[in-house]
Amino acid sequence: MPDMMEIEVLFFAGIAEATGKRRTALAVEEGITVGELIDLLCERYPDAAPLIRRSVVSLNQEYASADQSVRPEDEIALIPPVSGGEEAGEEDLFVVTEKPLSADRLIRLVSNPRAGAVLTFVGTVREWTQGKQTLYLEYEAYKPMAEKKMKEIADEISKRWPDVRVAMAHRVGRLKIGEISVIIAAAAPHRGDAFTAGRYAIERLKEIVPIWKKEVWADGSEWKGPQKGPWDPRVEPSS
Repeated sequence: MPDMMEIEVLFFAGIAEATGKRRTALAVEEGITVGELIDLLCERYPDAAPLIRRSVVSLNQEYASADQSVRPEDEIALIPPVSGGEEAGEEDLFVVTEKPLSADRLIRLVSNPRAGAVLTFVGTVREWTQGKQTLYLEYEAYKPMAEKKMKEIADEISKRWPDVRVAMAHRVGRLKIGEISVIIAAAAPHRGDAFTAGRYAIERLKEIVPIWKKEVWADGSEWKGPQKGPWDPRVEPSS
C-alpha cells in the first residue's frame, strides 16, 4: 500500500464559489504530481471541474508545472484564470488592499532625481461592457502571491529598462462604478520608456498576478478570466 500524506489546497474566486470552500484537506499518495492533483480535485468537485481544468497550481507562491511533485509542507493554491496609506518602503511599491487607491501616493513612491517623466495608468470600474450593464465588481486576490508577482514584474521591467522605477496597487472587495481598481506608476528619465514600461506592467499583471474580477449584473454574475488566448502564467514573457 502506498504511503500517504496530508495536504491542504487553497481555493479562490470562481472555484471557491463553485465548491463552497476556501480550502480543502486531502489525503494523497506521497510523490503526487501537480497534474495528478488536478485530476483528483476534478474528481472530488465535479461541478467545478471545467474551471479546475483551466486553472494552475501554485506551490509556495510560485506557478508549478504539471510534473512537479507536491510535498506535505508546501503551501498549495489552485489559481483560476486571473482578470486581469503607508510610508514608502520596498514592500509598499506592490500593494493589494481593500482601501481606496491614490495615484499621488504611487507617484511619490517612484519619483526620483533621474526621472524626467512619470506615467500613471489608472483602471476604473466601467458601467457597460459589450452592451451589458454592470452594477458593481467584486475583486479577490491571493494577496501574498499577488504582491510577490508584482515585484517579479518590476524585476522584469528593470532588466528591459534599467532606469525605470515602477509601483503597482490593486484594490480588492466590492467596487462601485467609477471607482479605481488598479494603478500603475512608472518613472523614467524619458517619457518613451515610461509609456512602454507602464503598458508592459499592466499587461503582465493581467497575465500572472492572481487577482480575480466578478462582474455583477441585475440578472446574474460571472467571474471573468482572460479576454484572449489560452491562459498560462508559466509562459515566459516574450523579449
